[in-house]
Amino acid sequence: MTDIQPVLPRTQAPDLNVPTVGGGSWKLADSRPQNFTLVVFYRGLHCPICRKQLSDLQNKLAEFDKRGVKVIAISSDDAERAAKTAEDWKLDKLCLGYGLGLETARQWGLYISAGRGKTSIGIEEPALFSEPGLFLIKPDNSVYFASVQTMPFARPHFDDILGAIDFVLAKDYPARGEIENLKTVRAA
Repeated sequence: MTDIQPVLPRTQAPDLNVPTVGGGSWKLADSRPQNFTLVVFYRGLHCPICRKQLSDLQNKLAEFDKRGVKVIAISSDDAERAAKTAEDWKLDKLCLGYGLGLETARQWGLYISAGRGKTSIGIEEPALFSEPGLFLIKPDNSVYFASVQTMPFARPHFDDILGAIDFVLAKDYPARGEIENLKTVRAA
């Protein structure tokens, strides 16, 4: 596998093309949001925290839509587990992508974990899966915001994300965290 590299703001997001529950596929390059595409990477069917997070996200889809934000949630689960996620978690409005390759997850700077048996809700973890991440991508497919985690806990709250979107749109706030090479900046 490749080394994990951060996905820097103001750079082009890595390619992303996944099948979706219910048929078809979703491509980041084809997303045409007014303001942002919100890409939520979740751990999968085995994760009770993901269930709570995605249920909250589905409940706020109209608020994201009002702000010109298109939304997708993606996991490395296979088609069967993704369909079960949609059904069991009652995610009938949220676009769910699945089959995220672990190499693609690494390109997005996501961390990979090994399965450790059944979780607290009695569902077996996959052998390998990606940990959570949340990205706001601008219409030109450049990264605006990234939050990547090594653990399932303490994720950004969608009310906070909505408030941040309101602020950045009102103030035309630039993407931050774009500096890659400190030596180049210090020399300038």
